[in-house]
Amino acid sequence: MKLKLDLHDIFNRNQDIERALRGIINEAVAKKATLVEIIPGKGSGQLKKRVLRFLDQKEIKQLYHRVEKDSDNFGRLFVHFRWKSSGR
Repeated sequence: MKLKLDLHDIFNRNQDIERALRGIINEAVAKKATLVEIIPGKGSGQLKKRVLRFLDQKEIKQLYHRVEKDSDNFGRLFVHFRWKSSGR
């Protein structure tokens, strides 16, 4: 299962960005999604940096397996999850 979060509409609303990021990560955990695609957009790169800082927080980082920066699209990130078959 893949989930997608496009941040274009809320790029300038700090609390909404944090809420949206937490929401999509929590949804991925609840649904045991294997991939979350986050689209901060290209812009100046500040929103992407902010998303990466969010993902680097200790309590968030322990929830996912790895982050991949899309080599074909600077404005897109992939968050990969790995679930044990016995549940987690």
